[in-house]
Amino acid sequence: MTVSLDTLAEEFSEYRTHLLGVAYRLTSTLADAEDAVQEAWLRLSTVDRSEIKDLKGWLTTVVGRICLDRLRSAAVRRERYTGSWLPEPLVTPLSGAPGEDPLETIVRDDGVRMAALVVLDKMTPEQRVAFVLHDAFGVPFDEIAETLGVSAATARQYASRGRKAVADANPPPRASLDEQRGLLERFAAALASGDLKAVVELLHPDVALIGDADGKARTARRVIHGAEKVARFLLGLMVRYNLPDDVEIGQPVLVNGDLGMLLPDRPGDAEHLEMTRRVSAFAIRDGKVVGFYDVANPEKLTRVTV
Repeated sequence: MTVSLDTLAEEFSEYRTHLLGVAYRLTSTLADAEDAVQEAWLRLSTVDRSEIKDLKGWLTTVVGRICLDRLRSAAVRRERYTGSWLPEPLVTPLSGAPGEDPLETIVRDDGVRMAALVVLDKMTPEQRVAFVLHDAFGVPFDEIAETLGVSAATARQYASRGRKAVADANPPPRASLDEQRGLLERFAAALASGDLKAVVELLHPDVALIGDADGKARTARRVIHGAEKVARFLLGLMVRYNLPDDVEIGQPVLVNGDLGMLLPDRPGDAEHLEMTRRVSAFAIRDGKVVGFYDVANPEKLTRVTV
């Protein structure tokens, strides 16, 4: 039985948000995710729908195959990237009831937290596709093997290596928003006081600060590790940018579902540097800040409209 294009479009629309979530988790960029979903629709529109028994599974596998190609191309592009690379942040409003925006649905998934995506970005394209498709979305290994062009046994090995990478990195689970808000308020107060000891006490010993600007803005050029080094770096920024200690300097938002800040452009003067627009996200472990993610690359902020 032939399915009309309108009917096919309605079926596809039911899974569009799911597919965006799959593609973003695989590529870490919203533009690539949207392109992959659009390409999946084009492929669907050219096949016989009656031959597809499980449309959601078929589309998920197709998106995985498209994203694999994009990941392989991205690996080459990143060799020319200046400094650290972070995922494109998904910024949604902090206040108000959750809406129907696909992004607000996607960021509820624990696997798209910034800390989790940073781990995925360290995998090979094959490991990432096998791990995400199988462990997160339940795609059978024989279908993943076909996507990767390998045997089912090799696909299992790729997923196993991805699983081990996650276990070794041990990204922290998502803390409640109340816990995040309380800790970050205390941390902001410690920074405002200029008290090094107070700042260090709120940082996890394994804390890392990662900046992403690709040479287009100021941020940390290399990853900064350790509580005291991160504390001194942040206190230095308070002085160099002349950040106020008694007023809000940014807008609280959700960044990939966790509490973060959208910081606007801030002009400099003869004694202080200007600060360009950026999104800052955080990760918490054991009641302390264990990860700072400073996305300052303007190309990754074009979709931030909050």
